Amino acid sequence: MAEAHQAVAFQFTVTPDGVDFRLSREALKHIYLSGINSWKKRLIRMKNGILRGVYPGSPTSWLVVVMTTVGFSYCKVDISLGLVCCIQRCLPERCGPYQTPQTRELLSMAVFSTGVWVTGIFLFRQTLKLLLSYHGWMFEMHGKASRFTKIWAICVRLLSSQRPMLYSFQTSLPKLPVPSVPATIQRYLESVRPLLDDEEYYRMETLAREFQDETAPRLQKYLILKSWWATNYVSDWWEEYVYLRGRSPLMVNSNYYVMVMALGIVPMCCYQMERMFNTTRIPGKETDVLQHLAESRHVAVYHKGRFFKVWLYEGSRLLKPRDLEMQFQKILDDPSPPQPGEEKLAALTAGGRVEWAQARQAFFSSGKNKVSLDAIERAAFFVALDEESHCYSPDDEASLSLYGKALLHGNCYNRWFDKSFTLISFKNGVLGLNTEHAWADAPIVGHLWEFVLGTDTFHLGYTETGHCLGEPNLMLAPPQRLQWDIPEQCQAVIKSSYQIAKVLADDVELYCFQFLHFGKGLIKKCRTSPDAFVQIALQLAHFRDKGKFCLTYEASMTRMFREGRTETVRSCTSESKAFVQAMTKGSHMKADLQDLFRKASEKHQNMYRLAMTGAGIDRHLFCLYLVSKYLGVSSPFLAEVLSEPWRLSTSQIPQSQIRMFDPNQYPNHLAAGGGFGPVADDGYGVSYMIAGENTIFFHVSSKFSSSETNAQRFGNHIRQALLDIADLFQVPKANN
Repeated sequence: MAEAHQAVAFQFTVTPDGVDFRLSREALKHIYLSGINSWKKRLIRMKNGILRGVYPGSPTSWLVVVMTTVGFSYCKVDISLGLVCCIQRCLPERCGPYQTPQTRELLSMAVFSTGVWVTGIFLFRQTLKLLLSYHGWMFEMHGKASRFTKIWAICVRLLSSQRPMLYSFQTSLPKLPVPSVPATIQRYLESVRPLLDDEEYYRMETLAREFQDETAPRLQKYLILKSWWATNYVSDWWEEYVYLRGRSPLMVNSNYYVMVMALGIVPMCCYQMERMFNTTRIPGKETDVLQHLAESRHVAVYHKGRFFKVWLYEGSRLLKPRDLEMQFQKILDDPSPPQPGEEKLAALTAGGRVEWAQARQAFFSSGKNKVSLDAIERAAFFVALDEESHCYSPDDEASLSLYGKALLHGNCYNRWFDKSFTLISFKNGVLGLNTEHAWADAPIVGHLWEFVLGTDTFHLGYTETGHCLGEPNLMLAPPQRLQWDIPEQCQAVIKSSYQIAKVLADDVELYCFQFLHFGKGLIKKCRTSPDAFVQIALQLAHFRDKGKFCLTYEASMTRMFREGRTETVRSCTSESKAFVQAMTKGSHMKADLQDLFRKASEKHQNMYRLAMTGAGIDRHLFCLYLVSKYLGVSSPFLAEVLSEPWRLSTSQIPQSQIRMFDPNQYPNHLAAGGGFGPVADDGYGVSYMIAGENTIFFHVSSKFSSSETNAQRFGNHIRQALLDIADLFQVPKANN
């Protein structure tokens, strides 16, 4: 009972003598500390906002400018060329009772110095933005930079040599340019040429030229207008129409997973990182909304069908790892059973979005259900403590695939798929993430995960008995069990959503494997980029698997531009098709095959660079399509382009983005990357991570319901394709 009383800030009773207040000092202390912590955070945000806003300036540099102006003035040198006197004349003669001519002069010099300081910052940012608009360096051969590029690199280094904060370069990043319509149409026709016969290509070319000459000019004007007005002409529409307006389940279709096996000079846009924590996708009947809070002081935890709220702070102090370990252990030791309807409640986030939106409005808009749902949706992130054990065992190839499946969808009700990410801890201590896609792309989450793993292993550490370092604070309030009152009608909706999610999850075939014959080290001996090598191998593998070519999606990023997200590289090209056909015929000389491969590789690298520098195809066409819909303009060309299925969807997961440790020194600390479900019902999803010099991880997904696909079969084709291409260049392979 003492704990229950301490949880209440004050109590009162009515007595014959009046109202008797009994205050809890401990509760009031925590309220006071919480308020202090909130104000500290506000002041820190304000300070950081000012420092970011004046980067590379600083209060110290402002003071230096002021002192310089004052010093020259006392030496009878007017470096303002008369501007200080003009400012002084403009000041009111009597602004205060203690103002003197000397203070007016000092104030004038301070105003002039501030103007010089702000002007310098503006010129710095504009100069840096101009420098960052140059992308010619990307199209030069590695190790053979031109003199102009070398001078450019020196200038960028000099202008960014100050210690930047996370968002210091945001306003210096250039805007994503709008490509010209003729250039986009030409590149589009090149991309579909290997997929169409002469008659089909002629029809598509006719549609494209008609669109270019008749419809596109009007649509393009609106896009250019938006690019002048908005920070990024693509990202807001991409987020809304590709992600938030989707009504199908997030699980498998949108969310992706990140796993772990064991423990330059051009700035990138960091906008996506703002919503990493305290973010939830709120369901709606027509469109979802991303709810982002400025602050959250707790996490929501799921274990054995129960939901808990775990505070991350004690007053103004962030809990230490040993304190958190104790809190999670209390949840693991809690014997209480789930409440009626609670165990599979999260299946609502795995089913259809309309059904979830309706249930949320009908059953979770008031009472204890609203309070508990708010605790989940307003949490920093979601934690799932699974009772299963998963890990990758080199002796059991299937273990990696089972690990990936558990992260991708779990049992369909032990992940809160609406949260920015769910941190999953299996019973054996192995971790992973399930991530909602609307708020950010995979490199952002990969950055977070690398930081978590590097900090956990190389900075925090554990005792010999496996506990976190330090002693726990035994006075902490225990985790709070969330309370629900779920009626039978709501339980029926939960059951329906679970059944939909279960069918979707059971249909996913996931085949994950580690390719150990070689990695990027030996690929570079082929004088090509590792990504181009893998992409061409995927084309060869797909042709062997299905006997045909298909429209292929490879994600690239556009974060060199402000608020940039992704662009598509259409990896199936005429050059890669020619190479694959020559390889499968088996009648070409090795030298001819090498030449065809290099042409395909150069083509792919050039397209990847174009995509990264804002000259891609698909985002431009996507935005033109949206403008046509807004204007009520019919375009058969755009309608056909936007309906083309991506039967091979691929993505490379970046590694060692923040370099917290040397992977050569710690070869066992390799991330296995992550994966996603297939985009098309009869297609494949392939995620891969080129993990160091000697390893490549692949995550291949397909659907059991398709008679055309088989993830393991395709994975075996990928293995063989990599080996066959390596043999062309007589690249020695490891004995595995």
